[in-house]
Amino acid sequence: MNMDLHIGLVKDIDRSKKLVRTETEEFSYDKLILGTGSYPAMPPIPGHDKKGVFAVLKDISYLTDLQEKLKSAKNVVVIGGGFIGIEISDEIKKSGVENVSVIEIAEHCLSQSYDEEFCVEMEEHLRSRGVNIYTGSKVVSIDGGEQVDGVTLSTDETIPADIVILGIGAVANSDLAKKIGLRIGLTGGIVVDRAMRTSDPDIFACGDCAEKVSFFGGNSSALRLASIATLEARVAGANVFGIKRETPGTVGVWGTAVGELALGTAGLTEKMAKAHGYNVISAVNESVNRHPGKLPGAAKIRIKLVFEANSGILLGGQVRGDASTGEIMNAISACVQNRMTAEQIAMFQSGTHPLITASPIAYGIVNAAEAAIGKMVKIKESA
Repeated sequence: MNMDLHIGLVKDIDRSKKLVRTETEEFSYDKLILGTGSYPAMPPIPGHDKKGVFAVLKDISYLTDLQEKLKSAKNVVVIGGGFIGIEISDEIKKSGVENVSVIEIAEHCLSQSYDEEFCVEMEEHLRSRGVNIYTGSKVVSIDGGEQVDGVTLSTDETIPADIVILGIGAVANSDLAKKIGLRIGLTGGIVVDRAMRTSDPDIFACGDCAEKVSFFGGNSSALRLASIATLEARVAGANVFGIKRETPGTVGVWGTAVGELALGTAGLTEKMAKAHGYNVISAVNESVNRHPGKLPGAAKIRIKLVFEANSGILLGGQVRGDASTGEIMNAISACVQNRMTAEQIAMFQSGTHPLITASPIAYGIVNAAEAAIGKMVKIKESA
């Protein structure tokens, strides 16, 4: 694509002279884009610096070392029951490690990403695959001498561990931006406008290093996902020599997959919507993604949609199913971004085929919207 690629550590940026300096080179710029990513969040737990304690760091040699040590490990503890913790614990268990345990401080794993019924189903699925789940449990210390040998919980229970993996999320890598005096936001990211411009109009930022603004209300959002980063990169890249695009704010679309079970969310869950102050109506539909349902490859798909009760506008949805979950959550995201109402979704024109979709009379998104409309009608009639 006729681009120059240089590998090196950026040591400084001179904004007045518009120069980027690495350890060995110097580059001039008219416009600059920062995409410095994120660091793993490090909890203030005593013992987190012991040998055998790993974060999920984006570094090949570091992760290769972790993989080598896992080959001889018998007891692995994963701290954090979010996306990272859930999926890495299952992969480690599949590799043959005898005891794999996930410690989550909240009442349920994935509770920041899904409503309770979806979280419970994933926990049961993980247990069936041999992963130990400890919820409502706080790690008070990582134990051992120089080398980790266990973790102690707030319940005084001690769990043996040859390796501890910290999987509690990510924080923006805004170190370089702070050094050169760019404005930093509430969640630690580089403040940007909807065109991805920083406080310096000639410098843009995108991805995990950039501050996020929620699609719902405009407050800061702590979400950091690859899908968000790529959207922001498309906006920043298009705007370098003239503003052409603006982000609508972070909707939040994500999936979690363990074995044959997949969960997906687009927008707000019911719990999130209520926390935002919305008056909500939710509706659930469960159907099969083939018709008839006994066809090979058929799987049960559960869809939960959340609407603002007065306007009927879709705030978000969740999906439970097989691999088809991914494209269903993306379809829900399109509806959320376009602020579609339950009535508009009920009139959705879908294509169907016995081998690749649900029956046209059991199409999950449509039928969940119809169920929500029914609830809204009853509320209006009783008012």
